[in-house]
Amino acid sequence: MSEQILIIDFGSQYTQLIARRVRELNVYCEIHPFNHLPEKPENLKGVILSGSPCSVRDENAPNLDLNPYRGEVPVLGVCYGAQLLVHQNDGIVTPSEIREYGRARLEKMDQHYDLLKEMTLGNQVWMSHGDTISKLPSSFTNIASTADVANAAFKLNGEETYGIQFHPEVTHTEEGKTLLRNFVVHICGCEQDWTPDIFVESTVEDLRNKLGNDKVVLGLSGGVDSSVAAVLIHQAIGKNLYCIFVDNGLLRKNEFEEVLHSYKDMGLNVKGVDAKNAFYAALEGCVDPEDKRKAIGKTFIDIFDEESHKIQDVKWLAQGTIYPDVIESVSVNGPSATIKSHHNVGGLPEKMNLKVVEPLNTLFKDEVRRVGRTLEIPDNILNRHPFPGPGLGIRIIGEVTAEKVRILQNVDYIFINGLKERGHYDQVWQALAVLLPIQSVGVMGDERTYENVVALRAVSSVDGMTADWSKLPYDFLADISNKIINNVKEVNRIVYDISSKPPATIEWE
Repeated sequence: MSEQILIIDFGSQYTQLIARRVRELNVYCEIHPFNHLPEKPENLKGVILSGSPCSVRDENAPNLDLNPYRGEVPVLGVCYGAQLLVHQNDGIVTPSEIREYGRARLEKMDQHYDLLKEMTLGNQVWMSHGDTISKLPSSFTNIASTADVANAAFKLNGEETYGIQFHPEVTHTEEGKTLLRNFVVHICGCEQDWTPDIFVESTVEDLRNKLGNDKVVLGLSGGVDSSVAAVLIHQAIGKNLYCIFVDNGLLRKNEFEEVLHSYKDMGLNVKGVDAKNAFYAALEGCVDPEDKRKAIGKTFIDIFDEESHKIQDVKWLAQGTIYPDVIESVSVNGPSATIKSHHNVGGLPEKMNLKVVEPLNTLFKDEVRRVGRTLEIPDNILNRHPFPGPGLGIRIIGEVTAEKVRILQNVDYIFINGLKERGHYDQVWQALAVLLPIQSVGVMGDERTYENVVALRAVSSVDGMTADWSKLPYDFLADISNKIINNVKEVNRIVYDISSKPPATIEWE
C-alpha cells in the first residue's frame, strides 16, 4: 500500500485544496474529520492539521489528542491547526486587534529549518484568521514572522512538529508548494511514487481480488467519471462488466449514438437503451426544478433496475463516485450538518440489493482525467465539459417537452461546436445554452417574428466550487448568435450570461 499523509479536517473551506496540493506531489493522502478518525495507518508518514472557522478559545471548539501522532510522525498545523498546538501546550492565543486576512510577506524567516528551505525572504503568503498566537510555549521556537504576525511559523523543540499561521495551499501564497514539498518530501520522507500508472496497476489488482468471477452492472453517462470507472473494471473482469447507457432524451444532439459508438470501440460490453418517451412522460406538467430532478432520477432508477434484472446473477453495482463526493458526505459537525449526500448512489443499491464498488472514490476530478489518459480513453470523453445528470431537463426553464429539447439541442450543438472550432472549448470549464420561458419580438426579412429567447453561458473555474463568466471574444459571440438565429427558426434573440458563482450558480436550475 502507498505511503500516506493524513489530513485532519477541522472544517476549513481549504481542506480539499491541501489534499490536492499533496496529491500534486505524487503522494497519497486522505482527509478525515477530527471526530471521525480511522485507526492509525501502518504506512502513515505525516499529519497535516487543517484550518477551521472556529476559534480554539471557543467552549465547543474542535479538539483532538495529538499524542498518538506527535513524535511518532511529522505534524504540520495550518492556521487553526497551528493555534491548536499552541493552545494545547499552554501558549496564548488571543483575538486579533484587526482581522488578519489577505496578503502578507514573510519578513523574517530562518531557512536553517527544513520547512523553509529554498524559500525566499519577503515571499507573499495568504492569511485568513481572526485569532493570533500572541505567546509561544517555552518548548516552541519561532521560525518566521510578517509585519503584523510575530509568530507566522514555529517548530516544536525535539520533534518534527511545525505550525504556520498562513495557508500554503492557496495560490496567493507564492511559495506554498515549496513549503508543502519540504514537509511532505524532505521532512516526512515520502517517495513521491503515487502516480496514475501505479493507481491503475494496484486498483485493477484489487478489483480482481474483490470481484473474482462476479458480475457487475454499471450505468454509463458519457461523462469522465463513469467512463474511467468502466474501463478500470473492464481491465479487471472483462465481459463480466455489464454497462447500461440510457438515452433519457435530455442528452446533447447526436450524443447517444456517438458516445455509444465510442464505448463499443473501447471494447466495453455496453447496451444502449432508448427511454426518451418514458422520461418525457414523467416530466409532463413538471415546472419546479426539484420536481424535474426527482422525476428524472426516479425514471432512471426504474429503467436501470428493469434492464439490470435482464442480466442473471449480478452481484455488484459499480459507480463513478469520486473523492469530493465522499468527503462532502461526511461533515465535521456530524450527520445533521452534512453538505450533501452521496449523489451518485441515488437509491439504486437499496432498491437492487447489490453490493457497491467505487474504484474512483479516492480521486479528485483532475486525477480521474490523468488516470483516463493512462488508460488511453479517447479525448472526446476525457475532456468533455461537466454535464448535469438531469441533462437538458434543467436547461429548459419550465416544463420540458420533446419539441423544446429539439430546439435546445440544435442551439447547444451550434454553440459547443463553435467553441471547439475556434479553440475556446478547452479554455472553458463549462459551456451551456438555456431555453428561456419567454418569447420576444423580432424582425426577419420584412416580417415580424415572435420567437424564443436563449441564454448562452460559459464559465472558467478550477473545480466548479466557484466560477467566473468567460470573457469570450465579441466577434465569436456575434458569429454564434447569427448562426443560431439563422439556423434555428424557433429562436430570434440570444443573450449572454455574465453572472459569476457566487452569487449565481453555473446551471440555471
